[in-house]
Amino acid sequence: MNEFETDCVHGAGGPDPLTGAVVPNISLSSTFAQDAVGKHSGFEYSRSGNPTRASLERHVAALEGADFGFAFSSGLAAEDAVLRMLAPGDAVLMSDDAYGGTFRLARQVHAPAGLGVETTDLTDLDVIAAAWPDDTRMVWIETPTNPLLRIVDIEAVSAFAHERDALVVVDNTFATPALQRPLALGADLVVHSSTKYLGGHSDVVGGFVATNDTEVGARVGFVQNAAGAVPGPFDSYLVHRGCRTLHLRMERHCENAAVVAEMLAAHPAVATVLWPGDPDHPGHAVAARQMSGFGGMVSVRMNGGVDAARSLCESTQLFTLAESLGAVESLIEHPGLMTHSSVSGTANEVPDDLVRLSVGIESASDLVADLEQALDTVETG
Repeated sequence: MNEFETDCVHGAGGPDPLTGAVVPNISLSSTFAQDAVGKHSGFEYSRSGNPTRASLERHVAALEGADFGFAFSSGLAAEDAVLRMLAPGDAVLMSDDAYGGTFRLARQVHAPAGLGVETTDLTDLDVIAAAWPDDTRMVWIETPTNPLLRIVDIEAVSAFAHERDALVVVDNTFATPALQRPLALGADLVVHSSTKYLGGHSDVVGGFVATNDTEVGARVGFVQNAAGAVPGPFDSYLVHRGCRTLHLRMERHCENAAVVAEMLAAHPAVATVLWPGDPDHPGHAVAARQMSGFGGMVSVRMNGGVDAARSLCESTQLFTLAESLGAVESLIEHPGLMTHSSVSGTANEVPDDLVRLSVGIESASDLVADLEQALDTVETG
């Protein structure tokens, strides 16, 4: 069994047996010739299977330690396929601090079709027990959460859920398999927005589901083919290319985030820094146990409220004001008014003084200097 770094480079398999190509070929064909009626070489129609996509699926599955992997056209398409495993009358219990698009999908698409959607603080087993609906068939974990960067104990929550016959899904987008392996901690499924760290270059949109459960894999694979929300060959190639450097990029993201978090904590314009690498973070001990690094995402709550938060977002120069995260360049955003606007006015509303930073792989000193000048503007403005 190879080390993770080796799987990043070689996880899709060896060179192409026909051409010797050391990276997967981009197979643009929508259909494939058959030797006889119903007899083909493994591919018949690209919605059902494509060589480039198959290479990506092997690769990410290897990184997650999974037997089965399924690539989708977006992270939400991947999440939709997982939620379709539930029947009307079933319930899903979600983190009360999760991506706004996940809430929107569950509550506005699946709930009207009969799915129960409940949210609670998944960092506390007593709270989970008190909130547990009898018809819960799935627990949906984000850890670290988006955007408050709370930490959920995957092993403990998985054991709790399995005792009650519920599947456990972990959105591993923020941590990636470079830092966290949810299946090894007891989760049943892992989902990704591969748009983010797996792709890593802000040039592709994609999603992924991984599992070790044969029955679960069959059900996800059926939906992938039946609904058809699959990535094209070039998108599959781009995510695969990103995976080859994932281990190196995540090391730098983590290093830079630590430097940025330390600087932010010392600045008078910042009220609170939210980063699980901080020893005072309430989830630090769990994160240190189940993660090999603390990630490249840092959130802050600002003194001065929403005006200060907006001012910071609009005053940086290297940190680009934009949605998304997990790419080589640093990004900054106001979740309440941008990525999480769909939960505005709900119990899951994001604080309006919150700013989320995706710390890239630039020079840490340049990133610190950029944030310092932006924060000084906020403080004196």
